[in-house]
Amino acid sequence: MQEIKERALTGERALFASKNLRVADCTFENGESPLKESENIELSGCMFKWKYPLWYCKNVTADNCTLFETARAGIWYTDNIVFKNGIIEAPKTFRRSENIYAENTIFVNAQETLWNCRRVKLKNVTAAKGDYFAMNASDLTADGFNLAGNYAFDGAENVVIRNAKMLTKDAFWNSKNVTVYDSFISGEYLGWNAQNLTLINCTVESLQGMCYINNLIMKNCKLLNTTLAFEYSSVQADITNKIDSVLNPTSGRIEASEIGELIIQKDRVNPDLTVIICRDAKRNKKESA
Repeated sequence: MQEIKERALTGERALFASKNLRVADCTFENGESPLKESENIELSGCMFKWKYPLWYCKNVTADNCTLFETARAGIWYTDNIVFKNGIIEAPKTFRRSENIYAENTIFVNAQETLWNCRRVKLKNVTAAKGDYFAMNASDLTADGFNLAGNYAFDGAENVVIRNAKMLTKDAFWNSKNVTVYDSFISGEYLGWNAQNLTLINCTVESLQGMCYINNLIMKNCKLLNTTLAFEYSSVQADITNKIDSVLNPTSGRIEASEIGELIIQKDRVNPDLTVIICRDAKRNKKESA
């Protein structure tokens, strides 16, 4: 395998269509698409300071690499890439790519990142300013994931997230087959128009969250400052604490310690299709007997 070390590489397509190449401690600047159409590339300690560094590539590993803000739209149409221990300052990284593994990586500006990508695995990844993160992504898993940015995972399918902290308005809209474990989610209008959204051991804070959902499942979840929940949703919810308010669920079963306000409009939903259980009300009734 050919090696290039400690060089400043400039000009458009500096290493265009390279194959079987190891690049260490190099800086790519002042030229677009330096590694476009390349295959079997190992990158270590490299810095990318210009646009489109890894387009139409295959079989790339990048360890301890940096994409600066000017390396915008950095990794598109690329298959089989491992990105570890890096910092990605640029927005719109990863687009229409497959078989992506990112570990111990910080996305400083994750806006419009991971759009239309397939078979994605994230481990110990932080994404800031992540508006529209992972839109239309599919077959994605994340563990140890932190996100600050609205409209995440819009249209995503087959997603499993564990041990996450997400500050994201309108997350999981139009999604299918999403399961979130052991996580904290804060954001208005969570999950609207989703199909098969499952939350297990999660804490959620949301205004009008979990509405218009077909098959919402919540197991051992806590709802904080959550109002007007479950409107027009079919839901199976086991909530460990009080729900501030519930509005017009279409069907299913909702169990909580208490519901501050239950709004059921008979001209809009059939109340007989939803079972409501308030554990504290049953307990108080038994104690007063």
